[in-house]
Amino acid sequence: MSKARLVITAVVVEGRGVRETARNYKVSPGWVSRLVARYRVEGEAAFERRSRRPRTSRNAISASTVELIIQLRGELTRQGLDAGPHTIAWHLAEHHQLQVSAATIWRTLKRNGLIAPEPAKKPKAAYVRFAAEQPNEMWQVDFTHYLIQPDGSSGVDVEILSFLDDHSRYAVSITCHEPVTGPAVVAVFRQAVADQGIPSSVLSDNGMVFTTRFAGGRAGRHTLNGFQAELRHLRVIEKHSKPNHPTTCGKVERFQQTLKKWLRAQPRQPATLAELQALCDTFLTYYNTRRPHRSLNRRTPWAAYQARPKAAPLASTQAEPQPRVRRDIIDTDGKLSLRYNGRLHHIGIGRTHARTPVLMLINGYDIRIIHASTGELIRELILNPAVDYQTQGVRKPRPKPR
Repeated sequence: MSKARLVITAVVVEGRGVRETARNYKVSPGWVSRLVARYRVEGEAAFERRSRRPRTSRNAISASTVELIIQLRGELTRQGLDAGPHTIAWHLAEHHQLQVSAATIWRTLKRNGLIAPEPAKKPKAAYVRFAAEQPNEMWQVDFTHYLIQPDGSSGVDVEILSFLDDHSRYAVSITCHEPVTGPAVVAVFRQAVADQGIPSSVLSDNGMVFTTRFAGGRAGRHTLNGFQAELRHLRVIEKHSKPNHPTTCGKVERFQQTLKKWLRAQPRQPATLAELQALCDTFLTYYNTRRPHRSLNRRTPWAAYQARPKAAPLASTQAEPQPRVRRDIIDTDGKLSLRYNGRLHHIGIGRTHARTPVLMLINGYDIRIIHASTGELIRELILNPAVDYQTQGVRKPRPKPR
């Protein structure tokens, strides 16, 4: 018999007092009083287990906020844009001045049946994340297919070629072709170089428009196509993913997924290549300058692309060494250490920047120190190899004692 039944029997049937019963069964008198009162009103239902969940919560979001979350989810989905909890949280903070955590938004969407479970999806820990340290350090390139529907036709397959900066996710170029050819890739790359400068390297898959290394026959494998010849002429490093490893080019692959999702959501689908190109130009502007990117700490790709100095290819540095990037943390005394030609040098930054994570861009004696999170240039100097400690500016000489 449960303790609740024993207590009720002692008070109601045997006529014992509340305090005596509470003392005998080692419970509080208040609990005995509430249980007896509930039994006299509800009868046997008083013995059923009840949830201890509070009736109200001070931290619960309001009904209007819940309605706004559901509304944003629907609007973003209809426009073909990302509508996950982090994106909705950004829209709430940016446009409605509401601070709601992504976890709360996720629970709200799940409670309203707006999240489909994906049990087969790999956890994030299964992937090794990589990103270039500087803009133009590496461009990813790939093309995808899209179906346009001219009047009286079941559909024509066209191809969309994309160049994406690996560091900032900045979409350098989106062009439409029928189909993508080797000369078209060269022409688009030259225009991208004219607009944004020469990248240090380019990463692609093994498509024949990008490389001939898997071309049939020994002669084909040892020749260069137009794109490879252009890269070598500009001294741009040529990189390729392994066969059947699309995650190597994952950034441009994910970008194309976002692009096609947006294209399919447009109310008027393109009927010609020119109309598809116009839609891609619209998306390019929105994606680069207005859409916050989760991997960039909710900055736009354009802001991330402009936050750091651009990497340069071997062709533009020639005799100078290629810049290298080193991650470090300023010590508690406001200094960084750098070994150059076997000699250790200390660079003064200032105690105000103690424990700040930084990036050191080292190009010979030219050193730039950048805040790793904000991209702010903290200090720029030319290393003096004859001095161990690189001071901040010119120090005034101390007066001689009299």
